[in-house]
Amino acid sequence: MARGPAAGDDAILPFQVGDTAVRGRTARLGPSIDKILAAHRFPDPVAMLVGEAAALVAMMGASLKFDGRLILQAKGEGAVSMLVADYSVNGDLRATASLRSDPSDGAVGLSALLGSGHMALTIDQGADMERYQGVTPLEGESLAAAAASYFMQSEQIPTAVKLSVGRIERPGGVKEWRAGGIIAQFVPAAGGARERGETALNGPEEEELWARAAAHLETTRADELLDTGLPAEELLYRLYHEDGVRVFDPRPVQAACRCSAGKIEAVLQRYDAAELAHMMEQGAIRVSCEFCRAEYRFDGNGRSVS
Repeated sequence: MARGPAAGDDAILPFQVGDTAVRGRTARLGPSIDKILAAHRFPDPVAMLVGEAAALVAMMGASLKFDGRLILQAKGEGAVSMLVADYSVNGDLRATASLRSDPSDGAVGLSALLGSGHMALTIDQGADMERYQGVTPLEGESLAAAAASYFMQSEQIPTAVKLSVGRIERPGGVKEWRAGGIIAQFVPAAGGARERGETALNGPEEEELWARAAAHLETTRADELLDTGLPAEELLYRLYHEDGVRVFDPRPVQAACRCSAGKIEAVLQRYDAAELAHMMEQGAIRVSCEFCRAEYRFDGNGRSVS
């Protein structure tokens, strides 16, 4: 196996199966996802779904070739009304969910928690650039299945995905969240894309190549994606040693939110005095970030106070 620098926790590791058109990325999220999920008090099934979304958007966003960010949104009619995660090319990651009601006992996974709805992926290239967005119905029992369906419907890119989220116990009984994932795609012409509507796989040779790569990925176990003692490079070798696998430089990931008192203050300045007065509670306007749960206080004029 051709190696780059070793990837550890909180990293996205790009790879290529031999010299083929099968390319992908792995995600290993440790302290970053623990920080994201510890900021909330989600029921465990919801926390696991948020962790899956974070791992998925980080793997997909790590392929961006420009300064921007990738935003994943899923909206449904179930107990979880919305799932949001976004990744910036500098590695900043955040994720959250909105609940319509408490999930029923035993409800686990995308289909059980969101129900029917749609998923959108948005590429944001900055304020002066046009956004690109793809939207597809939510299909499949899991977020991994919905992502594979999205890429096939919206981009005509054969895709296979595995995601896993869980807690591990550290010495002293401290439990921490971890998330892991692996995505493989058939991307022809050394990273190029075929025209919309064109056949994704041309001929029996490509079909066999993709079928074999996807089948190997499907053998990945949930515990392998979370195992702190199993390097991502070794997992890839287990999966693709027959065809050979090349790994490239890992991309770091860190939990980071873009909220700030200044940004919120700019929004509050759009309201008139009566509307600001209506927001006051116990002598201040209080705003809590939906992502990181940081709390900010503002006076009756919408100005930040310490």
